[in-house]
Amino acid sequence: MRAARPAMSMQRKASAIGWAFVILPVVLIAAFYFYPMIQAFLLSLQSGKGTNLSFAGLANYKRLFADSTFITAVRNTFVYLIVQVPVMIMLALIISVLLNDKNLKFKGFFRTAIFLPCVTSLVAYSVVFKYLFGQDGLVNVMLMKLSLISEPIGWITDPFWAKITIIIAITWRWTGYNMIFYLSALQNVDHAIYEAARIDGASSMAQFFRITIPMLKPIILFTSITSTIGTLQLFDEVMNITKGGPGSATTTISQYIYNLSFKYTPDFGYAATVSYSIVALIVVFSFLQFKAAGDKHA
Repeated sequence: MRAARPAMSMQRKASAIGWAFVILPVVLIAAFYFYPMIQAFLLSLQSGKGTNLSFAGLANYKRLFADSTFITAVRNTFVYLIVQVPVMIMLALIISVLLNDKNLKFKGFFRTAIFLPCVTSLVAYSVVFKYLFGQDGLVNVMLMKLSLISEPIGWITDPFWAKITIIIAITWRWTGYNMIFYLSALQNVDHAIYEAARIDGASSMAQFFRITIPMLKPIILFTSITSTIGTLQLFDEVMNITKGGPGSATTTISQYIYNLSFKYTPDFGYAATVSYSIVALIVVFSFLQFKAAGDKHA
């Protein structure tokens, strides 16, 4: 019995230490994640200017469907999502396959050069893009010197080209980030699989679509979801390159939240409501992507 008591004491001590490690992060997550989320939801049920708020029920949520600026922001965000995310994912896949080639020289240099944009300052690179794609920017100058255009393109001032500029900017920044995930996964794939495919007469294209993509399916799903979340929250590039213009042609949902909170007369209740629309969209798109990938647990 005496030997059993120290053993029980040690077990309780180990259990207490384990719970101490678990409780601390749980408390921090509850304090800094769940509490703000609940408070934001409660705020979305209130209406008023500045801090003079009163309970309004679901009035803010009804207001969303009649808000033309919000609908425009959602439409713009969908354009970025539908065009940019697939292009970026495919580019990252192709680049990762090229950089996984055993015969390629200077791999380290190319990997670093392609990954480097995603660690640069968001504001700094956005400002650089703004000047590159300005009316007299380097892009227009080069295109005119190559006789590809006869007059400068309004990359920042034309509604269509402004969207293209934003898409180019975020693709340039985040392609390298996704490439790292694919490259890491490819390095764990046995090269004997590709050798066997080559012996069977499979072309490089067939290997890419029949071997590489199926084997990277979980990673592609992960990067698609994270890219979707990032695009639905897009703010920095639009704010610093076009400021949502011309007019509201490039305004995103996140920028509209910023405008409601700090640019227009502060309407924090409605801004919280708009922010919850992003949460709803993220849930819907993540569910659809899981289903499209054939995940039975989605």
